[in-house]
Amino acid sequence: MFRRVGRFAVHRPWLTIAGWIIAAVALSLLAPGLKSTTDETEFLPSHYESVQAGKLQEKAFPKTEQPSAIVVFQRSDGGKLTAADRADVAKVTGGLHDKHRKGIARIETNPQAVSPNGEIALANVIAVNKNSQDQTLPDAVKDLRQDAKGLLNGTHLKAGFTGQAATALDAQESSGDTDAMIMSATLLLIIILLLVIFRSPLIALMPVIIIALVFAVALGLIGTAAELGGLKADNSISAILIVVLFGVGTDYILFLLFRYREELRDGQQPKEALTNAVARVGETIASAAGAVIVAFLALLLSTMGMMRAMGPSLAIAVGVTLIAALTLVPAVFSLLGTKAFWPSKAWKKRSRSRLSDGLGALVARRPAAIAVLSAAFLAVLALGAVSFKAEFDTDSQLPQKLESVQAMKDLQRGFSAGQSDPAMVYVESRSGTLDKGALGTYKKDLAGIEGVGAVSDPVVNPDGTVAQYSVVLKYRPTEDKAIDLAGGTLRTTAHKAAPDGTKAYVGGTSAVLADVEKAVSHDYKLVFPIAGLAIMIILGLLLRSIVAPLYLMISVALGFGATLGSTVWLFQDLQHKNGLLFMLPVIVYLFVVAIGTDYNILMVARLREEVRRGVPAREAIHTAVARSAPTIASAAIILAGTFGVLLLADNSMLQQMGFAVAFGILLTAFVMAMLLVPTVTSLLGHKAWWPGHQDAPRPDPATGALPYTENRRLDAGEEVRR
Repeated sequence: MFRRVGRFAVHRPWLTIAGWIIAAVALSLLAPGLKSTTDETEFLPSHYESVQAGKLQEKAFPKTEQPSAIVVFQRSDGGKLTAADRADVAKVTGGLHDKHRKGIARIETNPQAVSPNGEIALANVIAVNKNSQDQTLPDAVKDLRQDAKGLLNGTHLKAGFTGQAATALDAQESSGDTDAMIMSATLLLIIILLLVIFRSPLIALMPVIIIALVFAVALGLIGTAAELGGLKADNSISAILIVVLFGVGTDYILFLLFRYREELRDGQQPKEALTNAVARVGETIASAAGAVIVAFLALLLSTMGMMRAMGPSLAIAVGVTLIAALTLVPAVFSLLGTKAFWPSKAWKKRSRSRLSDGLGALVARRPAAIAVLSAAFLAVLALGAVSFKAEFDTDSQLPQKLESVQAMKDLQRGFSAGQSDPAMVYVESRSGTLDKGALGTYKKDLAGIEGVGAVSDPVVNPDGTVAQYSVVLKYRPTEDKAIDLAGGTLRTTAHKAAPDGTKAYVGGTSAVLADVEKAVSHDYKLVFPIAGLAIMIILGLLLRSIVAPLYLMISVALGFGATLGSTVWLFQDLQHKNGLLFMLPVIVYLFVVAIGTDYNILMVARLREEVRRGVPAREAIHTAVARSAPTIASAAIILAGTFGVLLLADNSMLQQMGFAVAFGILLTAFVMAMLLVPTVTSLLGHKAWWPGHQDAPRPDPATGALPYTENRRLDAGEEVRR
C-alpha cells in the first residue's frame, strides 16, 4: 500500500501539491476559528457539586451581580490612606464609572471597602453580563487601565486592576506574546538544525514551508471539527499545537529524507529511491503516527472538558501530518530531485559516522551490560516521581510582573486573600420556603469554620426557596489551602449544618478546582491504561508480535517515570515550587510515551528489516543501530528543541511542560531507542518476535533480492563449481 501511495505522489507531484494548496486556502477562508475558554466549570461534567451550584445560582439568582474586576487603590508611598486619599478614591471611581465602557454596568466603592489596616481601598467593577467569559470585559478592563492613569494624576494614589476579567486580559496578552515567540523560535531552531544536519539550504527551508501548509490545513480542520462538535480549547492549545505540528512533522520528514538519502547512496535513481523510501518507512511513520493519534484520542475518555478538547485537536493535527509525510513531502522532493541536497555532495557516497558506528558495535558487543545500566539510569531518575505534587494554583503559573498578579498581592495586604473571588454556598429548600431564623444560625456555622474570613448575610431569592451566602476565605481562591478548604471542611460543614429540609451546595472557583482535582485523579486511572493498551495494540500489529510490545511498553513506563522524576527534582526540589502543573503527568504520558515511541518503532522496524536479510544477530543489531542512530538523534534533537522553546515563556506552566517533554524525548531517543530497546531485543533473540516470527529471512519486497544467507549459499556454490 505504501509503495502505491509513494509512487502516486512521486510520479504526479504537481497534482498532489495542488491538492494540498487548494485544501489549505479553502480551509483558511471558510473554516471557523477555534474558540477558547478558561471557565473551569465548562470543563467538568454536570454531576460535580460545583457545577450544580452554578446551575442553581443561574436559576435562583439570574441577576446576581459579582464584580468582574476589582480596582485596588493604595498610596504611592505605601502608607495609610488619609481622608483626602479616600476622597480621591471616590473621585477616581466616579470618573471611571462615567467612562461608560462597553460591558460595564457600574463601578462603585463604599466605606466598607477600606481595609482594617487603612492601607488599601477597593472599587468593584460590575459587568452588564454576568458571564465572566464575555470578551468585552477584558477589553473594558484594558480601556479602564488607561482611563485610571489620567484620573490618578495629581493624587498620591496608585491603582491596579485584578479579579477574573483583569486576570483573563493579562493571560490573553501574555499568551499572545508567548505564541509569537514560540513560533519564531521554533522556526529558527528547525532551520538551523536542518542546515547543520544536511548542509543544504533547500532542505533547511522546505520542511518549514511544508509544515506551514500542513499547519493551515490542520487549523482549518480543527476549527471545523470544533464548530461541528462544540469543542472548546484552553488558552495553551495554540502554543502546544505549534510545537506538535512542527516537531512531529519534522520527525516524519527526517525519517523519510534519511531513508531517501540512503537509497540514493545505494545507486538508485531519485524517483525510484524516493518511492522505495516511502515503501520502507511508510509503515513505520504510519505506526508512529497511529500511536500518537490513539493516545491523544484516549483523552476523549477524560472527565475534563479541557482534556477532551485537546485530544481530538492534536489527533487531527498528527493525522494531517501523517498524510502530508506520505504524499506532500515525496511530491515536493520528487520535483527537487537531488538538487534538494545542494550544495552538499554527501548523498552520493555513504559516510561512516565513527560515533554511530561505534555505538552500534558497542551495543552489539555488550548488550547485557548496556541493558542493565540504561534501565538502572532510568529507574534512578524515576524515583523523583514519588514526590510529585499536583499544583492547581493556576494564577501562580502567570508571570509575576503582570498587573493583575501584583494588584492581587496588594489586595492581600489589607483584606482576606479570598476577597476578590469568594466561595459561594447555596441552601435550597426541598419543601416550602426557608426559615429565616435557621438561615441566621447557618451563617454562624459557616463563619466558625477555620480558614473562613467572613460570611455575608443570606440573600434569599424572590420565592424564598434558595439562599445564597458569600464566603470569603483567608486564602487565595486558587491556592491549595483554599481548594482543600472548599472541597473539604467547608463542603462537609455546609452539608451537615444545612437546615432541616434543605440541601446545600458549595460553588465558586475554589470548589470548582477541588472538583477538577477529583476529575484529574479519575483520569489518571482511566486514560493512562487505555492509551497504553492502544499503543501496545498498534505495536503488536506493526511487529506481529506479543513479546516485543510488552518490553517496549515496560521501557516506555521507565522513561515516563524518569521524565516526571527529573521534572520534580528540577522545579519542585531545586526551584522550591509548591507543586507542578496538575496536568503534567498526562502531558508527559501522551507526548513522551506516544511521540517518543516513534523512535522505538523506527529502531525495532530497522532491526526487523536487518534480521530478515538473514544476517547474524550481532551484525543486525550493529547495522540497525549504526543506520538508525543519526536519524533518531537528529529527529529527537529537533523535536526536543521545539518543546524546549517553551522554556523561554514567562508562564511557569509552559516552562514545566517544555522541560518535561524535551527531556523526556531525549531520554527516549538516546537511552531507550538507542540502548535499552536494541539490547533487550538482542538478548531475547528469536523470542522477541513471538508468535509472528517476523525475523524469518525473506526476499526484499522492494528489490526482490534474496536474503543474505541464501546469497552466501549461492556464492559458495559458485565457488565450488569454479
